[in-house]
Amino acid sequence: MSLSNTTEAAALDAFLRGTDPSYRAGATQYLALFTADPTETASLASEATFTGYARVALTKATSWTGTASPYTNTNLIQFTTCSGGSNTITHFAVVDTASGAVNMMISGALSSSLAVSTGIQV
Repeated sequence: MSLSNTTEAAALDAFLRGTDPSYRAGATQYLALFTADPTETASLASEATFTGYARVALTKATSWTGTASPYTNTNLIQFTTCSGGSNTITHFAVVDTASGAVNMMISGALSSSLAVSTGIQV
């Protein structure tokens, strides 16, 4: 997993200046899927595009378990069933918005790629 440049800068601001990043205040974060590495620059160019795709809302306080590393999801996280198009999903990211531009907190590669086509639920 990798921290985005935004998260790295926010962490430095928090540690050195006591400034809390704006995305930390919300109770919800979103899981996004990608067909290639979004990189630390938080590029959305490779976000999934299959019909029916939408980022999944996660409640910060209850969606993750663990201390330090590794963290795991507390419950099964499911995206909607693909109703058209196809993608090969290779990466994920935790972001702060349900759609559009984001502050990307972390991203990483899936342990294996996932071929998504009509009728497949991620």
